[in-house]
Amino acid sequence: MSKGLLDGVIVLDLTRVLAGPYCGMLLADMGATVYKIEQPGKGDDSRAFGPFKNGESVYYMNFNRGKIGCTLNLKEERGKELFREMVKKADVVIENYRPGTMEKLGLGYDELKRINPKIIYGAVSGFGHTGPYSRRAGYDIVGQAAGGLMSTTGWPGGAPTRTGTPMGDVLGGLSLTIGVLAALDHQHRTGEGEKVDVALVDSVVSAMTNINMIYLADGRIPQRIGNRYESTYPYDSFRTKDGDVIIGAGNDKLYSLLCNEMGQPELAKDPRFLTVSDRVKNHEAMKEAVEAWTVTQTVDEVADRLNRIGVPSTPINTIDRVVRDPQIAGARNMFPEMDHPVAGKMKLTNNQLKFTNCPADPVHPAPTLGQDNEAVYENFLGMDKDAVETLKKEGII
Repeated sequence: MSKGLLDGVIVLDLTRVLAGPYCGMLLADMGATVYKIEQPGKGDDSRAFGPFKNGESVYYMNFNRGKIGCTLNLKEERGKELFREMVKKADVVIENYRPGTMEKLGLGYDELKRINPKIIYGAVSGFGHTGPYSRRAGYDIVGQAAGGLMSTTGWPGGAPTRTGTPMGDVLGGLSLTIGVLAALDHQHRTGEGEKVDVALVDSVVSAMTNINMIYLADGRIPQRIGNRYESTYPYDSFRTKDGDVIIGAGNDKLYSLLCNEMGQPELAKDPRFLTVSDRVKNHEAMKEAVEAWTVTQTVDEVADRLNRIGVPSTPINTIDRVVRDPQIAGARNMFPEMDHPVAGKMKLTNNQLKFTNCPADPVHPAPTLGQDNEAVYENFLGMDKDAVETLKKEGII
């Protein structure tokens, strides 16, 4: 099998829960050697997060597959010494502590770059490492709220709503990955290291770009509008016999195709719906006209008919449909099976990256706590067995 695109890259992963581990997961899937460094006896907080299989957290297993697991007490001076030795051999360090924590430990970027000038230091936190809010704690829901996402998610008249998945954490993890990859390219070309400082809030704000521009350009505060889109219509969810279907007729050509398929070509010439802006303005009447057609069919019937003529459409899938879908689960292999030493055979959610010549699928399951301690300290740091046993007895690992 071909090696991953990041083969040879060594990453020290100090992260916990989701945003940071998501970055480490992507790097491992792409071929990097990722050492997951956890607190002895406890480990990543997410080891206690459900659901569980045979006592092992499925939450943890998904975001930490492909990593080499070791424990290290960074509060002890001997633990710090060992970490510094690791940094000398590494390309990347990633962490998601509250800003200032690594500096208190004497392991901040300024110290690590003194040890290894080429080191890339990737940090993801709630509000970033600069500014008046930098020391505030931040979780996904804080990122979604502070970044404006919750204010525009939901239905008119309803309460602000968190997205169903922790999108603030995912966006933060993606942003950290992109920054680390750019810094790696710079490192390879110049030999210089870099600090990558990512905030969950900034990541959400960046993803809100077209919504932000409504206010920045027009002075209008965007509101919750359900599933429809501010800029074009019909681009919304519509009721059917057995659920809701999405139709995205985002331009005049697609709208005309939709009208013809509905058996109502005259709607394409209706003065209320002539242009995109007309259809946005009169979206309520437009939705009523389209829904009168969709409610006579099932979600799959509507989606199949529209996709045959090139109009974007899909059922709003529940997760049981997603994991059986021949495109998503089959052709794109988004739910590969792995054999965990404790949990046994189980399916994970794959990453979204597909390369032509190099694999980017999970290579091995997540480690149990401290699973690879001997391999890490004996092979990576070159210590003998007696020294490793002493570290265990002293609570360093």
